[in-house]
Amino acid sequence: MSSCLARNGYVSLDELKATPGVPSLDRMQRGPVAVLECVQEIPCNPCEAACPRHAIHVGTPITNRPALDEKKCTGCALCVTQCPGLAIFVVDLSGSGKTARVTLPYEYLPLPKVGDAVDVVDRSGEVVGTGSVLQVVTARASDRTAAVTVEVAREQGMNARGIRMRGGDGNGAGR
Repeated sequence: MSSCLARNGYVSLDELKATPGVPSLDRMQRGPVAVLECVQEIPCNPCEAACPRHAIHVGTPITNRPALDEKKCTGCALCVTQCPGLAIFVVDLSGSGKTARVTLPYEYLPLPKVGDAVDVVDRSGEVVGTGSVLQVVTARASDRTAAVTVEVAREQGMNARGIRMRGGDGNGAGR
């Protein structure tokens, strides 16, 4: 049986659950935590170096898939902007019960603004709902990748992996 990644170019939620970088549902319900959607064995480890709590481990060989120690992770999101594959997100399911917060990497201009309503897309690029921008963080160390936190419907917490700003050309680049 071929994987969703091999067939479609993106990873399915079921495939992700079998990786060492995805925290438990219980942990996501207790507050923000990194979700490492790195499923291929490639030579890469900036996430490991970026984590101040040593919650991400790649080790030797450098082609290991990153593993998350969910007990150490505070959801600080420093790893989100350091991943060259844009494969790290922070998910927080601890809210009201109706919404989730997802922090994702964003590399388009102009950047969204706090309060903007955005279309939320899944791993395949399909719109799965709407969201509201809660925070936009940029830092020189992140080399022009912003960390954007959006509030989405709770059931989209593990599906929301990108945003499209409304009124643009569909790629996040316009308003």
